[in-house]
Amino acid sequence: MVGAKPETELTLTDKANAVIKTGVVDAQGSLLFRDLAASDGLSISSATERSDTFSVQSADAVPDPALYTNQTMLPAGGFGYITTRDGTTLSANVLLPGPADQGPYPTVVEYSGYQPSDPDSAQLAQVYLSMGLAYVGVNMRGTGCSGGSFRYFETVQSLDGYDVIEAVAAQPWVLDHQVGMVGISYPGISQLFVAATQPPSLNSITPLSVLDDSFRSTLYPGGILNTGFAVKWTNERVEQAKPFGQPWATKQADNGDTVCADNQLLRLQNSDLVSEIIDNPFYSNPLGDSLAPITFVDRIKVPVFIAGAWQDEQTGGHFPVMLDRFASSPAVYVTLTNGLHTESLSPAIFARYTEFLQLYVAKAVPDLTAINAILPTIGQTLYGVDQVPSFENRFTGMDYAAALAAFQSEKRVRLFVEQGGNPDYTPGTPIPNFTAEFDAWPIPTAVNSEWLLDGTGLLLPGRIVKGGSSSYRADPSVLPATFYNGNSNDIWQADATYDWQPLPDGTGIGFTSYPFSEETLFAGSGSADLWITSSAPDTDLEVTISEVRGDGTEIYIQSGWLRASQRALDESASTALRPAHTNAKADAAPLDPGQPTLVRVELFPFAHPIRVGSRLRITIDAPGNARPIWQFQTVSAGETVTVIHDADHPSKVVLSRIPDIDIPNKRPAACGALRGQPCRPYVPSANSAEATTVAG
Repeated sequence: MVGAKPETELTLTDKANAVIKTGVVDAQGSLLFRDLAASDGLSISSATERSDTFSVQSADAVPDPALYTNQTMLPAGGFGYITTRDGTTLSANVLLPGPADQGPYPTVVEYSGYQPSDPDSAQLAQVYLSMGLAYVGVNMRGTGCSGGSFRYFETVQSLDGYDVIEAVAAQPWVLDHQVGMVGISYPGISQLFVAATQPPSLNSITPLSVLDDSFRSTLYPGGILNTGFAVKWTNERVEQAKPFGQPWATKQADNGDTVCADNQLLRLQNSDLVSEIIDNPFYSNPLGDSLAPITFVDRIKVPVFIAGAWQDEQTGGHFPVMLDRFASSPAVYVTLTNGLHTESLSPAIFARYTEFLQLYVAKAVPDLTAINAILPTIGQTLYGVDQVPSFENRFTGMDYAAALAAFQSEKRVRLFVEQGGNPDYTPGTPIPNFTAEFDAWPIPTAVNSEWLLDGTGLLLPGRIVKGGSSSYRADPSVLPATFYNGNSNDIWQADATYDWQPLPDGTGIGFTSYPFSEETLFAGSGSADLWITSSAPDTDLEVTISEVRGDGTEIYIQSGWLRASQRALDESASTALRPAHTNAKADAAPLDPGQPTLVRVELFPFAHPIRVGSRLRITIDAPGNARPIWQFQTVSAGETVTVIHDADHPSKVVLSRIPDIDIPNKRPAACGALRGQPCRPYVPSANSAEATTVAG
């Protein structure tokens, strides 16, 4: 309801006049009722008036095609609006690579709650124009100049995306009346939600740097609240979704855009998302699954290009666990790398990304000439490097059908290994040391590799020499919460520096393998299966895996987290390599004092080579100093945690090893060169066993 008298109580009733919900009109004269079941004959009434009856449609309803062909507010170039099925108007900025009457043009859509429709914020759109693609940036409802109220990926936002795709595709300047979707991070994640609604005019998606499960991968990894990025990011979205929360919308309205001004009227009905996150520390349905793409990407029926980094400091790098769920997509092209949030825009990924867009959206033989001209600017702007490679036009001389067939014949999964460590470039330049290609993820040839914690401080493959236990004080205050102190954008620069500190005495334990006698590539998820006791009924665990080199340096690889009270597993989804926790309130249970309890900590996916002479190491402590931006609201407060590692309680780490891999560069990358992977002098943990091992 809009235009009502503030502070009026309104009642929503069904056709039998039974009350469904009541609410009070806000200061802007608006009221919104959410989460209604599909039904007709509804009405809203005050003490003196009643509305006409209306219907709430189901999410499966398909609008009349006339809704899309009659979009009079969507211009052929410039700023305008798209009308959705419920009458909400979404602001859109249309950029064409040439005059509309010289089209039609292959077209891509970017859709998010940032400001893709702001005419003054379309710098990245120029990249798509250089490819010959038309670009349409659309703000989600409740953001920018779009109408409606904002809530993170509620169902109507996905349905809006369906309407956006169909409305854009219906325009006469769109090639074949089909469009693709583009975007990194937020507009990358949105593609998964929109594609799952199966808009018939969507021909492909390119989700970059995304997540697979809003709760488990980013908000509450291991059941522990991520206040460093997740809560901060959510609060920023809440602030920007307030009336005129994005300054460009104020400018637009001040310049006479009455639609933009009127579209702010429902903003006081926005959800308090930060409070909802903090007040709901457990996974529950239907909300949990509705915000977890891993539960619905099987409904995506178009080709997919997806890329991201293991150590992504924002979304977290957990997304590869959903890659085998794209069961309905005819083709899924995957690029995985070590590094940071912008790694999916790095040169070699961007070249393949361009080829995908030209093949699937433009339906043309790929030509990288324009992109090669732009890559030096991207290299300097995002990464602070002057030297980037150029890429050959691999399909020169082929017709379109032959080029598409050649592209489709290539292996679908590419691992960029040791990104930043290529010796031909300045350390930190986002170029991999080498590339490995596979048919699928998880890698079909992978084998499970078990490493047991031993009383001698060793990490041993498949056996225990000496039993025992190791204890530490779970005190997160002894280390900085993160290992990066700089500006959040500067972290993408090649010369970013980290402050990854060793564990202070008594606050963590470590186990290190013997030096490797052969080259080994680990790639996949991992599990730390630990038998523990604690002096407190609950504790938060952080397990970090690293490489200790023969020169005395230690390289960060990956981490995993778990609140011990949330150790319950979904047995049907768990594997030896990946414990899947329910994170349900009903399954939460305190630790039994003095009773050894098995907890399985999921290690986020990674790929990393161990060369001859290097050692594998794991450390166990309270959360902190294992991510550059993530911080945790931990329950750990100095309790004593004991990890038992004997024949009856075989604590171990299970990793995914890829056999028969040749590491082309026998010399490791320089300390500090690998993107997203800090390097430090190796300092043994104070548990005497590991210290003795190193001394020996």
